[in-house]
Parts: sequence; structure tokens; C-alpha cells
Amino acid sequence: MTSFRVRSLLFFFSVLTLATSAALAEEAISVTVDATKTQQKLLHTHLVMPVKPGPLTLYYPKWIPGEHGPDGPIGNLTGLKFEADGQTIPWQRDLLDVFTFHLEIPHGITHLNVNFDVIEPDGGSATDKLMVLEWNEVVLYPADIPAEKLTCEAKLLMPDGWKFGTPLPVENEAGNQVSFKPISLDLLVDSPVITGEFYRTIDITPPGEPIHHEIDIAADSADALNMSPENQKQMINLVAESGKLFGARHYRDYHFLLALSDHVAHFGLEHHESNNSRLPERALILPSSGMSLGGLLSHEFVHSWNGKFRRPADLTVPYYEQPMKTDLLWGYEGLTDYLGPMLAARSGLWTPEQYREYLASIAAMLGPGRPGRTWRPLLDTAVAEPGMGFGRGGWLNWRRGTDYYDEGDLLWLEVATIIHRESGSKKSIDDFCQAFHGGANHGPEVKTYTFDELVKALNTLAPFDWAAFFHTRLNSTSPDAPVGGIENGGWKVTFTDKPSKLEGRSGNPGDVYSIGLQVSRDGVVTDSIVGSPAFEAGISSQMKIIGVNGRVYTQELLSDAIKSAKDTSKPITLLVVVDDYFRTCTITYHDGARYPHLVRDGDRPDYLDDLIKPQAASH
Repeated sequence: MTSFRVRSLLFFFSVLTLATSAALAEEAISVTVDATKTQQKLLHTHLVMPVKPGPLTLYYPKWIPGEHGPDGPIGNLTGLKFEADGQTIPWQRDLLDVFTFHLEIPHGITHLNVNFDVIEPDGGSATDKLMVLEWNEVVLYPADIPAEKLTCEAKLLMPDGWKFGTPLPVENEAGNQVSFKPISLDLLVDSPVITGEFYRTIDITPPGEPIHHEIDIAADSADALNMSPENQKQMINLVAESGKLFGARHYRDYHFLLALSDHVAHFGLEHHESNNSRLPERALILPSSGMSLGGLLSHEFVHSWNGKFRRPADLTVPYYEQPMKTDLLWGYEGLTDYLGPMLAARSGLWTPEQYREYLASIAAMLGPGRPGRTWRPLLDTAVAEPGMGFGRGGWLNWRRGTDYYDEGDLLWLEVATIIHRESGSKKSIDDFCQAFHGGANHGPEVKTYTFDELVKALNTLAPFDWAAFFHTRLNSTSPDAPVGGIENGGWKVTFTDKPSKLEGRSGNPGDVYSIGLQVSRDGVVTDSIVGSPAFEAGISSQMKIIGVNGRVYTQELLSDAIKSAKDTSKPITLLVVVDDYFRTCTITYHDGARYPHLVRDGDRPDYLDDLIKPQAASH
């Protein structure tokens, strides 16, 4: 039991801490990032922050918005030093949290100088010719102060001759230096900068659109910047279609930040007024450019409304050390993963056939390609995200990974068809988006929601037992993919020997849905479907195939063997390497190549194609 005196002291120190925090929040933190050595994969940060005498706790951002886990790159922070008035201030890392640092500020000190380096890992965010700066990697901030209450004055130094793009308002530029206007820490972290030697800005604002939109591209070569006029027109369409879908915008302007390189990590990360997207260097000059842009940029763009503006309450925390609860990621990411491809099709980045093949590939992947569905429901893939994330090292089919993305496509397609059906064809998913994501444009802001509020919004639009629907889908352990939306839309999933136009989405579908293997071009097994003919023959993830029916492995030979086995009783024989050992595996399979497709169901109207018809007038 705590004594009255101890409780009084605890209360006193609590009040003192709050008062100190409030005082620290009144003056801006200066953040200067020297990226002139980015080609050496090193960033130098210099901070100047107001302080008060006494204990000071500083945080390095831990839970990064959009990444849904405590994966701030603390291991890349090095060379950390604190100084004030010419003296070094000792520091100590917290014993229970490596993202937290403790200091004792001497009497008379009002400002603290902080210096540290951030190492860019191989495959990170920088090459010899470009860099993407995410501000959460280069800041420390006082504990227990909400990020929106802290003001930052940021400056960036770039290699000579490099240009940059960012949604941050610029104060001034001089040579290789740019200073940004004072901004809250949460908006700074939400506003990355792309910079590079080979750089291009393209205006993609639709005619008559009052808010500016642009794509800022940095690449490892000048030729890689050559976005075709057709792709530019499709990106303009994407912006126009987003306005039609949501009926509102919640940003001052918007920047698609696109890094084109084979030497950075390839992913997309959403921000309110921009996105940080990375594709291979030649992505824009390949025939598949529209597919690449539609698959990544449209998804991250949708996040400005769904994930940044409308955000699950449990994923909205005041500062970056507070854990997030991720159970609604099927709404945050799943709905976005449905709407992004829909907009890609509406804008012309994807053809209707490509969109249907995309849905077929998801249905196949989540059906015969995902036996882990029989033990792990969709909801758990969201709940477990902070501790498990993207499953690595193979076995993804059995343990599952971030399936709340792909299964979210099918879940929300089914929602779209139910809205249409239950409203007597009077309402659509567009009406839901306008009601749920609309409203006045106050710039970047967050409007949180709960599961009950989401259900209420759907019931207002189209009365239905939405709570029971979601609970059933989220907790199902059926081995079958949830294809209700595809079937309600007038289509069916089938398998034929005709190759898919999306071959490569989950390895070679001819291997995955026949013998049950995902195999890279060099023969490494990236996944072996549990229960498949190849798995039963003894082949597992991370083995390497070196021979097919007595010949040296190639992907083409394996595909030929699968096709030929249909006309013979002979098994397929693979020679594999397991650690340092050879093993011969005999696969009994005679059904030929199998590729997923959608085919029309003539007994139902084609609502699926209606959902992806252009809605804006700019086409």
C-alpha cells in the first residue's frame, strides 16, 4: 500500500513533468539533416531542442504510422552525442525500451544540441543517385508530449545539383539547402522528401481541379524518368476518379513521390499529402508500366482518405512510443486494397481483363494456395501484425502473412455487391465512400472510427446485418476463398491451362496450382503448398531444385514437365539440394497446368464490370 506522503510526492512529480512537457512544447525543435554523404549511405542529424534543468527522457520513433508495428530503425542510429554550453551531457538507454534515452539536464541549460548519424542499410532508401527521407528516422523528441503539440523547424542539405519533391511547405532555398516552414512533428513525420540527381516533376492535376497534384520522380538514370504520355493521362484520370469516388479531398496538395531503382526496398508507404513509393528502375519504360503504377500508386493514394483521414481509433496514437492495436487493419488496408485496383481500372491504368485476372489470382491464392486458412482466421492476421508482420523464410501458405490486404479485396468487393443488392440497386460502394470519407477539406486531419461506427455507417446506407457478416468472414477457418463478391458480381473462378496475364504475382501460377510450388528463376523454392503433390513428395520451402526429369533445372523445363505429365503415367522427378545434401523427389501429378481466371456467369448481371467503369468526365 502506498503511503500518503509517497502518493503526494508522485503527484507532485507528475505535475512537474506535465508542466515541463508543456514548456518544452512551446518552442520549436530545430532539425537539420545533412544528406550530402547519402551516397556513402550515411545521414547526419543535428537537433537543437529547448530543455529545462532536471531529468529528460527522449524517444526515437518506434511505432511508425502506416507500418503497423514497432519497427522504427533504432539499430541504424549511431554516433549519438548530447551537448550544451560546451559540455557533454551523459545519457543512458532505458533498460526496458531501446527506443528511449534518459538524461539529466544541468542547471542553467536552456537548449540541448543532439548529434547522431543514421546508417542507410543496403536495399534501404538511398543509392548513389537518389534518396527518400522519412523524418521519423532522423528525430528524437521529448517524452509524453503528443506529436501534434511539438513544432519542428526542418532543414535539409542535399548533394550538389540534386533536386527534391515533398508536400512540406518551403521557407527558402539556397544552393543545396532547403528550409521548410515550421510544422508539427506529426505532420513532419507524415511528409517525406524525395531527392536525386535524375529528377522530374509532372503535373497531373485534372482540368478544373482546384487542388494541385504532381508526381515527383527520382531515378538511378535519366532514361528511367520517361513516363509515357499515356501513363501521364492515366495518372490524371486516377486523380479525377478519386475525386469522383470520395467526393472530397483532405489535403492542401498531393505529391506522388516515386523512386525508381533496383537498389532500394520496393514498397509503398502512405502519407496524408503524399506517398513514398518505390519501383524497379525501368518500371516506367516497360510495357507493364500501367500495371505497376496502378498496383502501387493507386493503393497509396487511396490511403489519404482511408487510413490517414478515416483511421481506426486503435491505430491512432498521440506519440510514436504508444502501442497500436491492429484488429481493424482489414478496414485500414483491406478496403484500401479493394479501392486502389478499382480506381486503377477506372482510370485506365489497368484494363478490365487485367482487373479480373487480378481478382482471380487472389481467389486462387487464398483457396488452394493458402491452407493456413484452415487454422488461422483473417482477423488474426491483423491482430498479430505487430509481432509477425510479413512472414519471411517461406511457409507463407501455412502460417499466413498480411492476408488482410488480399482477402480484404474479396471482403470489400462482397460488401460492394451487398450494398447494391440490399439497396435495390440505388446505392453503391461510391455512396459509402462519399458518406464515410467525405466532408470539408481542412487539410490533413484524422477522423477516427470504431467497428461499431463502421457498421452503423453501412447500415445507414443499406440496412443489413453487417456486424454478423463481418464477424463471420473475419473468423472463418474455411479452406475456401471468400468469393461471394465475385459471384454476386456475375463471375466465377475457374482454372484452365491458359496462362494468366498476371503470371508472377505469386510465383508461376502454373506451378503453384498444379504441383504446389512457388519457384524462383534460379530454382529456389520460395513456398511449398502444404498438402500439395510437391509437398507430399518431400519438397519444402528454401530447398533448391537443380534438376527436372534428368536435366538441369530451368523454369521452362519445369513448366514443360507439368504439361507433359498430363499425357503420361510417369511421375515428375526433381533433384533438389537440402543444405549440403542431394535428394530425388518423385511427384505424382497428371492434371496439367492450372491457371486461375474469371468466367462470366450468365445467370447473373455483370455488376463487377459496372463497378470498374469510369465515373469522371476527364477520360
